[in-house]
Amino acid sequence: MQTDDTAKLVRWLADIEAIKQLKHTYCGFCDAGYDADGIAGLFTEDAVWDGGPMGTHDGREAIRTFFQGSSKRVPFALHMVVNPIIQVDGDAATGSWYLWQPMVYALPEGEHAYWMSARYDDRYRRTPQGWQFERVAITLKVLAPYEKGFAGNRIDDVYGRRKP
Repeated sequence: MQTDDTAKLVRWLADIEAIKQLKHTYCGFCDAGYDADGIAGLFTEDAVWDGGPMGTHDGREAIRTFFQGSSKRVPFALHMVVNPIIQVDGDAATGSWYLWQPMVYALPEGEHAYWMSARYDDRYRRTPQGWQFERVAITLKVLAPYEKGFAGNRIDDVYGRRKP
């Protein structure tokens, strides 16, 4: 028989693991050609995806629409998320993650390799379907051409040429 404290601890650990799996599933859908339906299904109906210079998209359908064209803009991406800090409070939670991502941008003059690093700040909600994203906010730290590296060129001007 479990004590009340043990049951709470198991629930807390299970919630954190479910949220980690949610984030890894999101990254997997992104890395598999930006599966728009798969990605959208991870968000609540009223969710917000805030990509900073990549735009803000309000609601599951707007998020789906944004990701439908992403594989043309970013034909290759490998999302590696690390150092999660997850806080659970009942049926709500927050999380922050660091992202390290080699990627390819399809720009008007051709495809170019880039390094990208960012911080994700997420809010999650427990729903009948399990944990879902309520908000994903991305703060870019590095977006630099592979060839140049990021030491002196932390944020490249790809957004001025063509928004991803």
